[in-house]
Amino acid sequence: MVAACVCAAPVAGAESILMYKQPDGTRLYTDQKQRPNTGYKYLGHYGRAPYRVSCAGYRSDIMSQRRARYQPYIDQYAREFAVDPLLVAAVMRVESCLDRNAVSRAGAKGLMQLMPGTALELGVRDIFDPAENIRGGTAYLARMLKRFNNNQELALAAYNAGPGAVDRHRGVPPYKETLAYVKRVARQYQMYGGRI
Repeated sequence: MVAACVCAAPVAGAESILMYKQPDGTRLYTDQKQRPNTGYKYLGHYGRAPYRVSCAGYRSDIMSQRRARYQPYIDQYAREFAVDPLLVAAVMRVESCLDRNAVSRAGAKGLMQLMPGTALELGVRDIFDPAENIRGGTAYLARMLKRFNNNQELALAAYNAGPGAVDRHRGVPPYKETLAYVKRVARQYQMYGGRI
């Protein structure tokens, strides 16, 4: 089975993600150059390693074009997992600015910013493939909505900070990042026409 993993998480300012193939066929995505004698085969660069806390500076027409490109996948998997497609699109917009090659400082990847372990658990083989990433992210969002009785705020908090953090705090964790994230997704969802 081909899997993606990160040995060293990309950091802010990293110029690009390097892609290697290990001797067993597993692909490795990292910002670190491998020594030639490690048995890894260099496959090339896999895009920049952007980290943004907002999509400020992106033109709205570019965001609209990106969303339109992925809308068929959004609609397909939103139907399959019974999630509002506007919510899926809002999560994607906030998570990655709809950049399929986005990589966070923590190592989350792709349109819906899946962590490699979560992606594997969800059956995502190529984390940067838009269809697989959206399927995995939508399935995970549906799981969080079900776990928290369709409470959108708690589900979004769990998507960002993990369900254990929501359980421990008996609500949205008081983390600055998570509080801001929940508000940003809710605002984007409303901008797309969703009702909270």
